Amino acid sequence: MRRQVFAFSGVLEPRPGERGNRPLLEHVLALGAARRVTEGPVRLCYVPTAVGDDPAAVSAYQRVFGGRDDVVLSVLRLFPQPSVPDLPAHLLTQDVILVEGGSVVNLMAVWRAHGLPAVLRECWEAGVVLAGPSAGSLCWHVGGPTDAWSYEASSRLAPFTDGLGLLPHSNGVHDDMAGQPRRAVYRSLVAAGELPAGYATEDGVGLHYVGTELAEVVTVRPGARAYELRPDGTGGCLERPLHARPI
Repeated sequence: MRRQVFAFSGVLEPRPGERGNRPLLEHVLALGAARRVTEGPVRLCYVPTAVGDDPAAVSAYQRVFGGRDDVVLSVLRLFPQPSVPDLPAHLLTQDVILVEGGSVVNLMAVWRAHGLPAVLRECWEAGVVLAGPSAGSLCWHVGGPTDAWSYEASSRLAPFTDGLGLLPHSNGVHDDMAGQPRRAVYRSLVAAGELPAGYATEDGVGLHYVGTELAEVVTVRPGARAYELRPDGTGGCLERPLHARPI
């Protein structure tokens, strides 16, 4: 089975007439459908750990996907205890595991307490599509800049390097976010060697990896981009814009 990750920056503030994150979620479902060997609905497991299993987030996904004939939705909650009796058995039967955005620091701490890193690696090796926005994008990589340690979201960005590392790259999400110097900070961290070479995505842009290599970039926003970043060897950072296919 192909090992696949779809990591994206969600649209935080939709513009008039925009479709928001829906096309990105439909793209994830299409990847899940393509990996199936038999006909049937896509088995989608939503994992809201990064927002503390917020009931409002769960309800939103249940409203969108719960009544569809082409999707079988399950939700993996870890607060106050796991919502399924056998974590590995449940996750390995899914076509897509979709991880919510939020705090990547808290996400990884809770996952490690429940032994999920090894389980998720097994799922990846088995061909389950791993996906998510924001923290759900960073977690599959080595890490990236985050505000998860800050009292106020706009106050400080720091390097997070405790991701699952399925993908041996760093990742910067919301690269065009207003009110935070995410773009500059990510590039300075790569230049200084505090983060490995990697990929940045602006809002509405997704990275599709096959194995550990980037296979395609897609976007729901005309003109939005992803960037490949790597140190230049002299203390700077080289930036290469990547073509993004509209979806």
